[in-house]
Amino acid sequence: MNTEVNVSKLTFEQLKKVRVHLKKMIEVGGSDLHIKANAVIRARINGNIVQFSGGIFSKEDAMTFAKELLKGRFAEFVEQKELDLVYPFDENNRFRVNIFFQMEGVSAVFRVIPVKIPNFDELHLPDIVKSFTKKDRGLVLVTGVTGSGKSTTLAAIINEINLTKKQHIITIEDPIEFVHKDRNCIINQRSVGQDTLSFGSALRAALREDPDIILVGEMRDKETINLALHAADTGHLVFSTLHTIDAKETINRIIGQFPSEEQNRVRQSVAGVLQGVISQRLVPTVDGGRRAAMEVLVRTPRIEKLIMENRDYEIRDTIEAGKEHYKSQSFDQSILDLYNDGIISKEQALKNATSASDLELKISGLSSGNASSKINTSESIQITHDDGDIFDLK
Repeated sequence: MNTEVNVSKLTFEQLKKVRVHLKKMIEVGGSDLHIKANAVIRARINGNIVQFSGGIFSKEDAMTFAKELLKGRFAEFVEQKELDLVYPFDENNRFRVNIFFQMEGVSAVFRVIPVKIPNFDELHLPDIVKSFTKKDRGLVLVTGVTGSGKSTTLAAIINEINLTKKQHIITIEDPIEFVHKDRNCIINQRSVGQDTLSFGSALRAALREDPDIILVGEMRDKETINLALHAADTGHLVFSTLHTIDAKETINRIIGQFPSEEQNRVRQSVAGVLQGVISQRLVPTVDGGRRAAMEVLVRTPRIEKLIMENRDYEIRDTIEAGKEHYKSQSFDQSILDLYNDGIISKEQALKNATSASDLELKISGLSSGNASSKINTSESIQITHDDGDIFDLK
């Protein structure tokens, strides 16, 4: 395959066609546009893939589109077989693009990156999340499956710090999605592959660049995890993401990256620096939108002890027990709140619950009048754990 692209000979007709579909997707509130050789163009709208009109995008059209989009990076694409980039659409819209080869030719996915960084209220983030922005050191993780809104939550967190603190923030991303302007903070955003060779090299350099806060786009490997833990342990506040579904899996994923002889050391390190884990999943709402249900683990002496002693099976119950006292919450507590507030249906609540049977019992109890739709604040229930921690649930 000839990988040389003569830009002067490109008509950009295929890119113009794609831009028409991108504009349409923006107008209807879609999140992702899917381009595939020998297929119609589709978009994800409110979580569902829908077909756009416009006919088949041929294999030849898809290859031409790749050249028009990538221009001087086309040779790199052919060599690597996939490529990440950010595509500026207009002054109000940008897209994160992953373009790749598949058995029928070229495919690409354009994901919307809002130019405006949403605030905590717009994202309906629990109040406890704001407390993580006030920490001076430690590790805070935002987790969830692809497309669950991790990057948006992190952007809101960094924006809150930018508005309320006077510090130096370094972000290491692949690629840069939300662009932050200096407000009260100095913010240096570095793109892997463009501004630095890797997450690891950027993290090592960051420790010599006088940062207060470091955002690592993703903790993908052992080296990055080690460096992030070291940064958190040496007085920095570190934020990062993992593709894990909850706090328990997150902790196990981090420790499981290391050989057995190193796992105890890593376990002690995680227990010592972890400030919180925000895990999220998007749930369809009754009005046709989506809302994030969130599990929030908050650092407590008991959580630290459970991590150190490898008692991960107790984490979810401990999160639930700390809802009133520490403002932590499990997924099912978050989902029940969304259901009680009329935001999601019973069907979606049960579909997205961690324990659908337990949640259904709670919902059935509420609907039959055996329990209040709110926590009964007139009663105080004390739960004493085996290590002496007491939670006063009101």
